[in-house]
Amino acid sequence: MRFSLLMLLVAAMTASPLHQASAEQVKLDVRLVHPVMKSGEKQTNHLRIALTGFELKSAEERPPVNVCLVLDHSGSMSGQKLTRAKEAAEAAIDRLSNDDIVSVVLYDSNVTVLVPATKATDRESIKQKIRGIKAGSSTALFAGVSKGAAEVRKFLADEQVNRVILLSDGLANVGPQSPQELEGLGRSLMKEAISVSTLGLGSGYNEDLMVALASVGGGNHAFIEDADSLVSVFNQEFDGLLSVVANEFEIVVKLDESVRPVRMIGSEGDIEGQTIRIPLAQLYANQERYFIVETEVSPGTEDSTRDLAEVTVQYRNLQTETKEKLTSSIQVRFSDEEKIVEEAKDMEVYAYCSLQITTELNREATALRDAGQVKEAQSLLNRNATSLNKLYFECEAKGVTSVLPELKLAEVSNEMQAEAIVDRSKWNSTRKSMRQLQNAVQNQQTYSVDVPSLSPSQSSAPRR
Repeated sequence: MRFSLLMLLVAAMTASPLHQASAEQVKLDVRLVHPVMKSGEKQTNHLRIALTGFELKSAEERPPVNVCLVLDHSGSMSGQKLTRAKEAAEAAIDRLSNDDIVSVVLYDSNVTVLVPATKATDRESIKQKIRGIKAGSSTALFAGVSKGAAEVRKFLADEQVNRVILLSDGLANVGPQSPQELEGLGRSLMKEAISVSTLGLGSGYNEDLMVALASVGGGNHAFIEDADSLVSVFNQEFDGLLSVVANEFEIVVKLDESVRPVRMIGSEGDIEGQTIRIPLAQLYANQERYFIVETEVSPGTEDSTRDLAEVTVQYRNLQTETKEKLTSSIQVRFSDEEKIVEEAKDMEVYAYCSLQITTELNREATALRDAGQVKEAQSLLNRNATSLNKLYFECEAKGVTSVLPELKLAEVSNEMQAEAIVDRSKWNSTRKSMRQLQNAVQNQQTYSVDVPSLSPSQSSAPRR
């Protein structure tokens, strides 16, 4: 059963470009779960900041890309894995244009630059070099990514998309090899506007390491169980890469003095006093990317209105190569009537917040299973499934349909994971699937996510 992560277009808020441009702009939507709050009480409220990329009308409008393929050719990649990896890399090269820049880095125990960063004018020559790749020995993953970034850095430019795409099937066993060390590398590269996507092949790689690198590196992560799927996944990665419409984001949230920022849910953010800075590497055409801020709001009086937050977004429009600015402010109203408070509740925003919260709980379940607490993990996953099922029908009854596919995907996934984690022989594969889905939900990854076929009992009508 397959669900694609939904890409939702939202209404634009106030847009004030730094440089006037005739092209479309990114759209900003700022909303609260509770636009009306109960007066006289200190309460929690959630702020959702959503950005939506505009449509690319033709392939000619896309910005050039500067991409490095970092390919693991260690001994474990021999045979079909390496054959399919080379086919996928060749297919990716075919999608580039003469204005794009490409490089190819190989790594085993050593790192080799197979194709130094160059314009993709002679694509046949590049593919010929890829065809000649042979399997080697160990896995110097950190060094491979670092060298890939060095090739991208040779032609680093603001008006293009700069990315490293890492493919590996094994554990890093040469050089730095902890998730924390790779996360640090991803963060440093993101500051240079170089995003990193990680593709994990088979059952032997470290998913925590690969997810950490991609999530902080502004890229994607995919678990590829079968080497035959490599070409398809590479195509999905390049679908995004070739449709980036904006980058160099500076997202700043300034909260009113009466509002305390508690935490970011599902994403990173730098909180200093009343100011939150949220990192974002790039935005794809028609993609919605949202961020959730949990806040604590001090008591208000009946029928009063208060400014809650002002959001400013600056970014580079890659279609016009200009810097643009979006601003939006949000207020909250207070009422003594609980019915008014409940009726004003924004169910769509509430559903998206719930998706992020249940994803955090899914990560807790993963940690519980790692610690051998199978029953506790199973109970948590089942509670997730039940709450998501209830929310699904509540949204459906109120006509909030945009989020239904994602709610159903999350519900079914938690249900199936609760069954699968009992099987020790399949835990390695199940864990990789769980980490992939967690990352996909938290980063609103545009890849479709495959969920294994449901058993007859699971594929029946949804629970009520």
